[in-house]
Amino acid sequence: MSGSLVVAIDGPAGAGKSSVARAVATRLGVRYLDTGAMYRALTWLALHEGIPLDDGQALAELATAKPVTFGPHAAVAIGGNDVTAKIRQPEIDASVPVVARHQEVRAVMRERQRDLGRLGDAVIEGRDIGVVVVPEARLKIWLTADPEVRANRRHAERDGIAAGTLAEELRRRDERDAANTHRATDAIEVDTTDLTLEQVVERIATLAEERR
Repeated sequence: MSGSLVVAIDGPAGAGKSSVARAVATRLGVRYLDTGAMYRALTWLALHEGIPLDDGQALAELATAKPVTFGPHAAVAIGGNDVTAKIRQPEIDASVPVVARHQEVRAVMRERQRDLGRLGDAVIEGRDIGVVVVPEARLKIWLTADPEVRANRRHAERDGIAAGTLAEELRRRDERDAANTHRATDAIEVDTTDLTLEQVVERIATLAEERR
């Protein structure tokens, strides 16, 4: 991985990581790896196969036996199923924190993320990417935004759910994720509160090009 251009993007939920990372990857012409989608895919498969979500060992074994794969256009698959759209359902939103908190699961997922990162140039986003998954990444970004802006973005993504409900869910998620959300000491902070998606992508892509 030392010769590859790997951009690690970390930050809290609602900061715009997925949209930004996907756009930066397209701009740079490299792979996009959404590590959060990996936990969502495993959650979907566990529900589909009737694996208890409180059984960390069983979930870790499932993740090992049926690793998540990524295809063109950010397609996500697991166990032979294309779950790109399925993992964005409310049921998965509610269940994925239970799956992701198991340390056995996180260990398997992190190793899988490292394996995917070794395949070449990529933009990788999620939790603890620059600290744990790819600490050798050539560029590390800490993406953030004001809580109100983050809540509004989530509201735009989750049509039909009250903004107040989403704001409270975001607050609780921040508390749950605190143990697994760390900023790398050499990460560059990009506050997206008052920036358009295009402006954020331009800033990160420029930094990445400087490191090629």
